[in-house]
Amino acid sequence: MKATEIESKQFDKALDTFIELYNNLEPDVPLIQFTNDVVEQIEAAKQAYGEEVIHEKINSIVREALSWTTLTKEMQEMDAQE
Repeated sequence: MKATEIESKQFDKALDTFIELYNNLEPDVPLIQFTNDVVEQIEAAKQAYGEEVIHEKINSIVREALSWTTLTKEMQEMDAQE
């Protein structure tokens, strides 16, 4: 492919931009590693009830579970202070 000097510079700049973007990528690490059967159940529920409803329900469940860990941690800290 033949290119003019201007086209060559534009391509070079675009390539540099692409390389910079690639080098700055961070791996997408999931917060929770669901097992395959749970993923299948979530997908089925999303189809049955809608994605938004299932996201809301899962967030509520996780929020509740994490509230217990926070409470447990606070109780441990109070015990340590005594």
